Formats: sequence, structure tokens, C-alpha cells
Amino acid sequence: MNFEVITLFPKAFELINNLGVITRALSKNLINLNLYDLREYGEGSYKQVDDKPYGGGPGMVLKPEPIYKAFESINKLPNGKTLLMTPQGKVLKQKDLLRWCSLDQLIIICGQYEGFDERVRCLADEEVSIGDYVLSGGEIPAISIINGLTRLLPGTLGDPGSLIDESHNSSLLEYPHYTRPLIFKEMKVPDILVSGNHEEIKLWRKQKMLERTLDRRNDLIYNKDNKNLPKSERKNEDSNEMMKFPMGNEYYFYPDW
Repeated sequence: MNFEVITLFPKAFELINNLGVITRALSKNLINLNLYDLREYGEGSYKQVDDKPYGGGPGMVLKPEPIYKAFESINKLPNGKTLLMTPQGKVLKQKDLLRWCSLDQLIIICGQYEGFDERVRCLADEEVSIGDYVLSGGEIPAISIINGLTRLLPGTLGDPGSLIDESHNSSLLEYPHYTRPLIFKEMKVPDILVSGNHEEIKLWRKQKMLERTLDRRNDLIYNKDNKNLPKSERKNEDSNEMMKFPMGNEYYFYPDW
């Protein structure tokens, strides 16, 4: 996959060289990362990239001309998309990364300062945020997307199976993990995990996934279109595809268990 990033701070992406997953993908030519320094496309002798907002107000706004020039300099591939990093965008989900991982090219435009001229939005296929908070620029969100997408590309991870049970790959959070030592600071690894009974371990992990999701992110379960709802509230029930799972005084159902 080719990542093309338009940014005012290209040095921020030096961090990527120290991220094991991305470094490995770069060395294997699984991804290409091309940075477009917005300053090089600035206006006039001072390479101006921002200006005061019309109508007044605090801060500076990125001008449209430099962003358009940088965008037009990119060699576009047919199977590609353009993302605009903005706090006003749709919050990034794992399913978005899964949608994009089949692309050949992803162009990412990083916002900055108080934002960008509204006419920049015309360039984007999608506007993306990584959460309901504001950062100083779009570089950190862009790095997050590059990292998340790269992990999904075949050949990147040493063990592709490690992707299967991760949080947000399903509608439930991941189960707890333990390793040696068996006892640490009087905290013992659950007996079931050292029992050798793989069916019981599998069931225990599914129970912990549901418990953890109910405790930390019950919004992922209490969704009227979600098949994890109690049977009495679940739509379009198909008991052949669902497994009844006890939790307190209610039963929850999860597909493909």
C-alpha cells in the first residue's frame, strides 16, 4: 500500500521508523510512505501556508492553495482514497481500517492550527477523527491510521493469527492475557488457563470478553441491531447461528461461538 501524507510537519513521521510493525513493512516493501511538506507548496517568498480567518476570530487557518498544489502533485492510483484528518470527522473504527486495507493508495491530509479553508473538504473521500478531543494537528491521527492499516497487511505480523482475537475485530473487547510467572505479587494466573482443557479455556475467554465489554464498553452491546442483546430484545433471532451465554440473571447471544 502507498501512503501519501500532506503535512506541515513531516518530521513528526520520523517516529514511524521506530515502530517495529511499520519498520518491518517498509523493509519488506509492503508499504511506501511519501511525505509532502506543505511548506514547499506555500505562497510567495515566505512560503505562506496559513492566514487569518474571514469574519475574524482567533488563530490561523490553512490556505487552500498549498494543499491543492500538494494534492495535485501526487500520482493518483485507481484504487485509492483520500482522508482528511479533522476533529469534525467520523470517529475511526476498526471496520474502517478493514475497509481500507484492500486499497492500493491512501492519501492523508493533515489539518493544523484552527483548521483549514472549508474548500479543502472537496478533496476528501472521507473525513476522519480518532476521538472526541482536539489535537494540535492531524499528524498523530495519520500515524495511527498508518499503524493500524499496516498491521492488517499480509506479511506484516510474524503470526497473522494474532489479529483474530484482538479488541474491536469483533463487537467485544479482548479477553485478559497472562504469561509467566504463574504467581506475581500474590496474583495468580487463573487455574483454567493452566488446566490444558482447551474447550473450557475457549469458553472462559468468551465469558471474559463479554464481562469486560459490559463493564467498560457496554455501548458495544446495548445496540438494538446488535445480536449480543438479551434474547428478549434481539431482532431477527436465528438460534442456529447464535450461542446462548449466561451472564448474571440474563442470557446473551453472540454469533459464531
